[in-house]
Amino acid sequence: MRPSAILESALYVTDLAAAERFYREVLGLEQIARAEDRHVFFQCGRGVLLLFNAEATRQQPEPGAKLPVPPHGTAGQGHLCFSATADEIERWKAHLTEGGVAVEADFHWPAKPGQAKGGRSIYFRDPSGNSLEFAEPKIWGL
Repeated sequence: MRPSAILESALYVTDLAAAERFYREVLGLEQIARAEDRHVFFQCGRGVLLLFNAEATRQQPEPGAKLPVPPHGTAGQGHLCFSATADEIERWKAHLTEGGVAVEADFHWPAKPGQAKGGRSIYFRDPSGNSLEFAEPKIWGL
């Protein structure tokens, strides 16, 4: 057996309100759920991006809790990559720059066997310091 896709991806943030604004207003993601001081969730294509206040998710759920999700959380900078075409990456770079978000890196990956050229990536940070990327799927041969 093998999983068919990743349904959710999680990042842990230090300022939930700032992260909520950034992912909604700068990245334009559709917010689908929110729990005060705990989490905010966004739809992204066919997947879901979960943003958590790590301190709030490290607690064991109460016995009989409605949602008995086991504790989880991490500290430090995480990473997430969004899929984009070459044209979309160029537009994202301009959009981020115009919005005051620094693009830390912009480069082309080496070509995979059988490819004429490699794909492009740009990297930037969210308000909590998480490393975000827009990349062409062909960086993975997809």
